[in-house]
Amino acid sequence: MPPDDDYRGGSRDADPAGAPHPLLIEPIVRRALEEDLGRAGDLTTDLLIPPGRTAHAAIVARERGVISGLVAAEIAFRLIDPGVHIQRHLRDGEPVSAGAAIASIEGPARGILTAERVALNFLSHLSGVATSTDALVARIAGTGARIICTRKTIPGLRLLQKYAVRCGGGLNHRFGLDDAILVKDNHIAAAGGLGPVMSRLKHHLGPMVKVEVEVDTLDQLQEALALGFDAVLLDNMSVAVMRQAVEITRRRAKLEASGGIALERVRAIAETGVDFISSGALTHSVRSLDLGMDFL
Repeated sequence: MPPDDDYRGGSRDADPAGAPHPLLIEPIVRRALEEDLGRAGDLTTDLLIPPGRTAHAAIVARERGVISGLVAAEIAFRLIDPGVHIQRHLRDGEPVSAGAAIASIEGPARGILTAERVALNFLSHLSGVATSTDALVARIAGTGARIICTRKTIPGLRLLQKYAVRCGGGLNHRFGLDDAILVKDNHIAAAGGLGPVMSRLKHHLGPMVKVEVEVDTLDQLQEALALGFDAVLLDNMSVAVMRQAVEITRRRAKLEASGGIALERVRAIAETGVDFISSGALTHSVRSLDLGMDFL
């Protein structure tokens, strides 16, 4: 969790547009529940809790953050027992303070206990993504740059992680290999250079498809601009070199800064004038938000 002076919550609309449909989320949650239930189900709960017992509980934040993943948590409880009822006190994309209740739960005690860990796993992890995104977005406020995520996602969780980035005020880069063209260094090496790359792309792509290319030197940037690439990813460049790249480009292409994006230097990167700043750490190594469920 970033220090308080680096944190900004609640500055975006709650329930961001494009929230995944529950039908798309359910298979992800179902697999997690199947993994947890194993071959014999919840031995502890089934042995200790009578079938007819009901309970009331609350999901509570142990620290400040931005919420994401409530729909996944709700699906986890519903799949275990449709009799479990959840009342949201916050919506995805909203800030939460330490000690605040995020949702109230009531219904069969067995269902609540069995689904608890999977529900909290989704909610804590996705809220961690949203909170970390929020911190980066806050740090670059007023610069005109936007924070975006990458394909460096946990296998099986990309749909939800990218949604959590939007909850935190960020934008999504491509979802997969099939929805945009991003030419990276190994593509260039295998294809024989930027010239052959652009020649092949122009021959096969329609006029509505945008093409981004990765470069790591200013000479490569000059070549990419001459060939007419729509966007250029500046890979692991220093702030000083990024500033030169912006001056060279003169708005002829969108510029994306990538590599080593940290809270301490993201403002300096944004102030170079790049359009986008992409961070893989938002999804591949984020710390979960500390949440818990308390029986009342």
